[in-house]
Amino acid sequence: MPKRVDRAAKREAILEAAVRVFARKGFAASRTEDIAAEAGIAKGSVYLYFDSRDAVLEGVFAAYAERAGRVLASLGDGPPLERLSALIRGTLGMLAEHPDHARVLVDLWSTAAPLDMAALYRDYREMIGELLEEAGEELRPGIGRAHAVVIVAAIEGCLVQWLVDPGLDLPALAGPVIDVCVEGIRA
Repeated sequence: MPKRVDRAAKREAILEAAVRVFARKGFAASRTEDIAAEAGIAKGSVYLYFDSRDAVLEGVFAAYAERAGRVLASLGDGPPLERLSALIRGTLGMLAEHPDHARVLVDLWSTAAPLDMAALYRDYREMIGELLEEAGEELRPGIGRAHAVVIVAAIEGCLVQWLVDPGLDLPALAGPVIDVCVEGIRA
């Protein structure tokens, strides 16, 4: 009887191997052979699941987007500034739990990767902008959607510092980010 392969598990194993390779070598320097070796499979096996290295990257990015979507979905209802605080905590926590995904994300900022990174940031800015709009009179005068860029930058700045100095406690930085970016804009 032929060995039965769990296709979903094999695909997930390839994506996990790809994240490790992309984080270690950078996307531009990574080859399909590297991903296959990391996953402990033949190069041809990668192509049974993905058409190209770019398709693997798209799968990695989709997995990241799914996790980010779970953070956004977990915000639920409640006062907008409490949801913004939860978004900051959830995002920093998610990034800390998946440091290789965070490294790949930072690597993609500087490459011509086949992904629309601007769309990812537009979505985050839009979500934060909506929360700021919803907060309305709870905010100091002059606070608006443009401040969403600064809030995203604070989160990303903490991420970059943590990647270069892993001794930092990334989830613990949520408190100071909230102090500055949420409490600092309250009326």
